Amino acid sequence: MNTPIVQLLVLAGIALFLIFRLKNVLGSREGYEKPPLARNEAPSENSRHSFEVIDGGPDRDIIDHVPESSDAATALAAMKKAEPSFSVTEFLQGARGAYEMILMGFEKGDIRDLEPFLDEEIYESFAAVVDRRADQGLTVDASFIGIREMQLVDASFDQATGEGEVTVRYVADLTYEVRDADGEVVEGDKKQIKRQKDVWTYARVMGSDDPNWQLVATGE
Repeated sequence: MNTPIVQLLVLAGIALFLIFRLKNVLGSREGYEKPPLARNEAPSENSRHSFEVIDGGPDRDIIDHVPESSDAATALAAMKKAEPSFSVTEFLQGARGAYEMILMGFEKGDIRDLEPFLDEEIYESFAAVVDRRADQGLTVDASFIGIREMQLVDASFDQATGEGEVTVRYVADLTYEVRDADGEVVEGDKKQIKRQKDVWTYARVMGSDDPNWQLVATGE
């Protein structure tokens, strides 16, 4: 066998060896890629030997919204312990939508669908105002423009009852106009933007089957 043929066979053998090694390292793709590991999914035991998981670090889901050493942070951590699936960020996203829904329902006098989201005392208070407007022949024409500011300002957790409370401060823009029975404007102006400021407190028993938070207190 001459030298060129021997060299070709040697090179071919090296190439096959490299391909075999690469296949073992990279694996093969059949049909589609496996989905990436979910962020909240625990890594397998085989993957844990390469690094050490450090427990007890700051929870970004909490300290992104309140100071780490605050009473509110302690309360939020207790809520998450009582209900591991609870997310402060997701709660605030829901509270943003709830604010517009409840505020506009109240302004327009349509609060029947809001009853599951209102504490009994709050619902009765809202209903009394709506009824009084109707008795006076007043109608409200309001449009929600958007939330300008939103901040979690406090939180508490009752270990005995399992009830958590979260207080949120809102600053929103809307247009607002009140007309009497004759259609005359008696308050507000639809052509001007009104700055609305509210501090609302929501409550829920953590770990309960009912996912709804209820509005239990309002203020400015």
